[in-house]
Amino acid sequence: MRVIYMGTPDFAVPALQAIADAGHEIRYVVTRPDARSNRGKKVHFSPVKEKALELGLEVLQPAKLRGNDEILQVLRQAQPDVIVVAAYGRILPPEVLQIPARGCINIHASLLPRFRGAAPIQAALLAGDEVTGVTIMQMAEGLDTGDMLLKASTPAAGKNCGQLHEELAQMGAEMIVEVLSRLPELRPEKQDDALATYAPMISKQDGLADFTKTPEELERQMRAFDPWPGTYTFMGETRVKLWEGEALAQEAQAPPGTVLQTGPAGIDIAAGGRVLRVTQLQMPGKKRIRAAEYLKGNVIEIGTVLG
Repeated sequence: MRVIYMGTPDFAVPALQAIADAGHEIRYVVTRPDARSNRGKKVHFSPVKEKALELGLEVLQPAKLRGNDEILQVLRQAQPDVIVVAAYGRILPPEVLQIPARGCINIHASLLPRFRGAAPIQAALLAGDEVTGVTIMQMAEGLDTGDMLLKASTPAAGKNCGQLHEELAQMGAEMIVEVLSRLPELRPEKQDDALATYAPMISKQDGLADFTKTPEELERQMRAFDPWPGTYTFMGETRVKLWEGEALAQEAQAPPGTVLQTGPAGIDIAAGGRVLRVTQLQMPGKKRIRAAEYLKGNVIEIGTVLG
């Protein structure tokens, strides 16, 4: 099958490899323009571009698609049977959706219609979903609104975003190869828009710990924002990242963010009227460390208020 592949970050790399391994003819790989470091000296290729070059594939990096007659002409001349999209980073305009004979197909990291949008893995963890997964869908003009072709699920409980990201990327790679092999026989299923929820883009500011939230909410936040942007708080002027923790059932009579106890089990903090036990943290310029190890060489006074 003639394929144009569109993707940018690490999540999109396994699917590109899988499509190539399956023997499909990849006419072009389309990815976002190269990024430059803050000082503008070093150019960084996207993970998808690096993989495409490794595979000897031709790469296109348009600054935009909408109204870009030059890139549209190139894509049309390729005469793709299908365009496969995985975390490309831009909404495809109608003129691109209309190019392939069998349409555009997206690999989305949630069980649609739940968590349409930019950050479905983080959203599932923040919500405390026990199960999440991947949906392969036909693309339409709306945001992740197209008909579904194939879905697969996996447990989410106890996993962090990095772990789920890798697992779902591999699932998506296997699923897209199956979809491409069975495309003529698959029966698209419409999404129930009444059940749709949305997963907005995550920012660094979202990582700030709010100790008025329940311990369960904060524990989920730590997993959802691992590895990026991380969950953080302030101890005086020092910014501290909180990487792992657990919710305790005991009540706390102190203000939110108050350090209640420290010891081999971790650092107990008042949160939402109960107790959050932090078991792994990171100080500026240092590596992640178990809270118990940090406490061997450092003292956190009981009654210290974080935030």
